[in-house]
Amino acid sequence: MAQKSNTTTVKDIKYYQKKFWQLFLYGLGTLILFFCLASWGFFGAMPSFEDLENPESNLATEIISSDGVTIGKFYNENRTPIKYEDLPPHLVKALVSTEDERFYEHSGIDAKRTFGAALRLGQSGGASTLTQQLAKLLFHGEGSKFFLFRVIQKAKEWIIAVKLERQYTKNEIIAMYLNKADFVNTAVGIRSASKVYFGKEPRDLTIDEAAMFVGMLKNPSLYNPLRRLEKVKNRRNTVLDQMVRNKVINKQQRDSLASQPIVLNFHPESHKEGTATYFREYLREYMKNWAKENKRPDGSDWDIYSDGLKIYTTIDSKIQQHAEEAVQAHMKNLQQEFFAQQKENKNAPFVNITDDETNRIMTQAMKNSERWRVMKEMDKTEEEIMASFDVKTKMKIFSWKGEIDTTMTPRDSIRYYKHFLQAGLMSMEPQTGHIKAWVGGIDYKYFQYDHVGQGARQVGSTFKPFVYATAIEQLGMSPCDSIIDSPFMIHKGRHNVTEDWEPKNSDHQYRGMVTLKRALALSINTVSAKLIDKTGPESVAALTKKLGVKSDIPNQPSIALGAVEITVEDMVAAYSTFANQGVYIKPQFISRIEDKNGVVLYEPVPDTHDVLNKDIAYAVIKLLEGVTESGSGVRLRTQSGGSGDNRWTGYPYMFTNPIAGKTGTSQNQSDGWFIGMVPNLVTGVWVGCEDRSARFKGITYGQGATAALPIWGYMMKKCYEDKDLQISKDPFQRPDNLSIKVDCWSPPKAETDSTAVDNPEEQSTDEFEM
Repeated sequence: MAQKSNTTTVKDIKYYQKKFWQLFLYGLGTLILFFCLASWGFFGAMPSFEDLENPESNLATEIISSDGVTIGKFYNENRTPIKYEDLPPHLVKALVSTEDERFYEHSGIDAKRTFGAALRLGQSGGASTLTQQLAKLLFHGEGSKFFLFRVIQKAKEWIIAVKLERQYTKNEIIAMYLNKADFVNTAVGIRSASKVYFGKEPRDLTIDEAAMFVGMLKNPSLYNPLRRLEKVKNRRNTVLDQMVRNKVINKQQRDSLASQPIVLNFHPESHKEGTATYFREYLREYMKNWAKENKRPDGSDWDIYSDGLKIYTTIDSKIQQHAEEAVQAHMKNLQQEFFAQQKENKNAPFVNITDDETNRIMTQAMKNSERWRVMKEMDKTEEEIMASFDVKTKMKIFSWKGEIDTTMTPRDSIRYYKHFLQAGLMSMEPQTGHIKAWVGGIDYKYFQYDHVGQGARQVGSTFKPFVYATAIEQLGMSPCDSIIDSPFMIHKGRHNVTEDWEPKNSDHQYRGMVTLKRALALSINTVSAKLIDKTGPESVAALTKKLGVKSDIPNQPSIALGAVEITVEDMVAAYSTFANQGVYIKPQFISRIEDKNGVVLYEPVPDTHDVLNKDIAYAVIKLLEGVTESGSGVRLRTQSGGSGDNRWTGYPYMFTNPIAGKTGTSQNQSDGWFIGMVPNLVTGVWVGCEDRSARFKGITYGQGATAALPIWGYMMKKCYEDKDLQISKDPFQRPDNLSIKVDCWSPPKAETDSTAVDNPEEQSTDEFEM
């Protein structure tokens, strides 16, 4: 019996051994087949070799200034790639210590962690390596929560991770992972996160700041520094503990760093905020057309939001900063005066218009509003929409003291915004055509109309140099030639005039014999009228077109006094021609465009043509220097002046270097201008309300010398203080063998601004009357 029993026992062991190996081999075969099917795409598409070489990136397009500063981005995801070499070592070590301690030892899958996680059935954390996490981020995201699908997903993740390890170095995987990680609050990728949360490049992150970002990776929404700062701090300290465990830092360093508070310098990157907002929007519209006209190698359109282009612009970040600061400082100052003067105006901010005209302006503004557009799409009737503008609602409104939470009707908010003075400024390097600064308004978030590239406004006396240049060229005159300032009339029928035209000087005075230089310095209207009468308005219009002005220029003598609407951009380019020895250069704002790999896709070719010879261009410069020596721009050099000096922001300026410039004031003070030039920088400034009927009543504050010139003066003071910019203080280059007399005798005493009057409220005219 015993022997029989032993035989049976031996048979049973062999049987079970056989069954075990059968099951093992079947299981192993099934597992191998499972992974093969997954690799072949049976359970869903797998990335190809080309996909691994060029994973879908969705990279932000960077806008880079001429001095190498990223001034903005176009993006779906705010992500800008960074190379491994630009990552601080402590960030990399913190990441590896916390997320994947054996990162440098495995080939994509950590067998030890995987086996441990399997034993725990995944209940106490996953076993994903950094490479697996990258695979998830690049190719399928979080995936399904259903168990079977999760198993399939995990298998695909392993396969992709192994392929990534074969395709890329460990350092490249680290960089790709940190470039792809989402840190919430508009920040995707470590470079964007560093900028958004701390206002710095990743290489400048401290150890504790780097630890905070590594801590966020576990769950960015949970560890959001803007919402749960204490949780974020605790998680950061956990990362510091891991760094101690892996001997990256010692215990004493850990304790010191763990006691540090998290101090954010939070600047979310928005299309409506930051620097050069108006310029960036202008650039966006340009790039939309560029992307259609310039195709990828495969013939498809470039996507400026996801292709990671690099747009190298001509904007100088420092000049742009000084320009924006100047606009902000002066407009805030001048706006106080405007509000004060409107207190007694029952139809504020409109001056001398009827109720019908007011209603027309308000109705048009309502029809142009976002409220109107939205309600129209909801099929609301015009009566319903109009009625909604009289219902009080909660809103945030702009003020120079910051946003205000208030309750008012949309109609009242429109009238409120009509009160605000706007500004446009552009600076350009005359020798290259490179635009260095572009400020299209006072606040892009609330006022999105661009007063540099979009808004053509009446230019007033800033047009007069075009008349003088025509006279010098065609009549052989010089700045030192004399002409009589006296009453003058162009009779009906001459130069297309439909009725007698007799311009008057703004101060209603006549000075008799004056030089052209003095006439322009004092902006004498009768002299400009006499000059255009001699040259003919057609010649002046033709020269203005050669100077790059795109606006329609009527063949009427009234253009001599600035009855023409031109953009700031065109005016700056035209004046730059004089500073560039008579050669016009079309303004440029792009130096080159590169793809994400640094391949140059586009480099513009300068568009230039000769307009005037060097002698004439220099003669006009000398004319314009007279404006700042004894005319309406003399306050750039003095410590005292006329009324309104409490609104001359940044005054006194006390410039001693040669400056060529011209002020301008349009009819009824609706537009104030100043265009100022030094040899290597030309800047034009316009100031006025959105509507021409919203304006200063008097010329004291409405004239260009008070409304616009202080912005130029304030900005140039900042530029000269910034030695890195090297803005010239030298004289303009004098042509060899100059054939035109430009050195005129001038009276020893400088005359104050001819447009400054003692009782501005009685002065209803501007720099010209018609």
